[in-house]
Amino acid sequence: MSVDDKLKLVTSSALQTLFSTNAVSAPITSFDLLTRIIASGPPPPGLFPGAERAPKFRLTDLSRFERILERLSESWDYGKITLSREESDGELTIMDVRLGAAHEGPSPRTQSSPVRRKRKRVVDEDDDSAAGRAEEEETPEKVEPWKPPPSTLESLSKTMKEVYNLMQQPTAKGRLLAEQFRSLTGSFEPICPHITKDECAKARRASLPDSASSRSMPAICDRIHFRPLLRPHTDPALGHCSYLNTCYSEPTYAQSPSIPPLPSHRQIQYGAQGQTPVSLPSGLGAGGRGKEKAPCRYLHFEVDWDVNDGQGLAEQRQVAKRKPYRLPIGLGPEGKETTPLPPQWINCDLRRFDYSVLGKFHVIMADPPWDIHMSLPYGTMTDDEMRAMPIPTLQDEGLLFLWVTGRAMEVGRECMRHWGYTRVDEVVWVKTNQLQRVIRTGRTGHWLNHTKEHMLVGVKTVTDEHGNLKFPKWVNRGVDTDVIVSEVRETSRKPDEVYGLIERMCPGGRKIEIFGRKHNTRPGWLTLGNQLGPDQIYEEDLRARIKARYPERLPNPPPEIPGR
Repeated sequence: MSVDDKLKLVTSSALQTLFSTNAVSAPITSFDLLTRIIASGPPPPGLFPGAERAPKFRLTDLSRFERILERLSESWDYGKITLSREESDGELTIMDVRLGAAHEGPSPRTQSSPVRRKRKRVVDEDDDSAAGRAEEEETPEKVEPWKPPPSTLESLSKTMKEVYNLMQQPTAKGRLLAEQFRSLTGSFEPICPHITKDECAKARRASLPDSASSRSMPAICDRIHFRPLLRPHTDPALGHCSYLNTCYSEPTYAQSPSIPPLPSHRQIQYGAQGQTPVSLPSGLGAGGRGKEKAPCRYLHFEVDWDVNDGQGLAEQRQVAKRKPYRLPIGLGPEGKETTPLPPQWINCDLRRFDYSVLGKFHVIMADPPWDIHMSLPYGTMTDDEMRAMPIPTLQDEGLLFLWVTGRAMEVGRECMRHWGYTRVDEVVWVKTNQLQRVIRTGRTGHWLNHTKEHMLVGVKTVTDEHGNLKFPKWVNRGVDTDVIVSEVRETSRKPDEVYGLIERMCPGGRKIEIFGRKHNTRPGWLTLGNQLGPDQIYEEDLRARIKARYPERLPNPPPEIPGR
């Protein structure tokens, strides 16, 4: 029996188990179904004769898995499988799985059903007594094969099936939006799920058919791989560090300019940790909340890249070259495309700064240092100080994006109401680590380890004459989703994807970020924070108002704007 035949048997058994127990339901994509089969564990014992071990699927076996599904859709002993393949991207979807009747040939239930015998008696019409009955005679009667009730999809008419299939397809607007905002820089590099080159090579050799030659395929895939960092204190038996490159004992943590010094180095200026040598913390759990312990003994990784990696592959990732079609979405408050100003920032004490000199903004984003009743590597503000923030003076109409976590999820909602905003939505940032896996051990959380953060989306509460909330007409709604999956970087640094989300909702206009650091500065935004260095302001009227309000402040003259 070949490997493909064995995997077909494993797939057939897994499908019968998953769909009969309602662990999965159709429609479901082939990739999602493959992940469920892998997560369901090994197949039941006795599937193969003797002590022969059953082969296992990997995520890289998707094409092989889809070929097996297509074979099972033609003939499956446990029922019938209906498939549909998307023409645009070739994605395979399992539209319906009907158990209980084979797709062709006699039903297994029919073959194993015994033939019952019905006892027939001859009754004497002149004698109703049991003594006058004739000897009962047995005559065979064939039992009708059991037929399961039709599924919802099969009970539909042909027209309704076509309608159902159309409803499963992405809309033209969705495709155009995805094409318009697709990254054309080629900066995204997918990571191999096997992590190291050795594991990748083993998996690729195992996926080859028995008759295929190992020379027909490169040893490793063309994705990013990592190599383990084996230091004198490393104990590989402990497994991966939960924090990896954000571990307190890693040089990447000590070199970050966005974090404060360790408790033993408070004499260093806040936010300037990377400017002088800093000794690393010590302890087995140095990556966690304890910062003054021995070097972390868990495994850490670095990128394993060679100039020859990925060469010789027949399939190369191609970046779209043609100019995408521009879907006519809103152009923002100004109603036209504008060139954003270079990054601007003001270094100030955010609790005492006079916000009235800043003017009005269409978008406000804030990542406050909430007091979440935990030990944090930066100063925090009390709930009363947060309520006293003059956020309402910055907007007459617009959007507020507020980062919250822990107990701040409730305090943030209360502050929104206090400032005069109505929460209309929420964005969730799912954090991944250096290996692009979901973080299981967050540094915050009293009851559970937090692996995500939330960003509340609010609208300035402006109502019409009937008391209904008025939304800004220039906001583009329904463009993005409410989930961001992105890698964790320095302490409290948020994903860059959130800026693209906000700028698509509100192209152009004035935008301000409060509680920002130098890495938050961005074209088209004004950033306020206490770790930004000398001010940089390009708006002449804003420079004049700040100079009039704070004569002692001497903002550096900004460099010349290219093209102006």
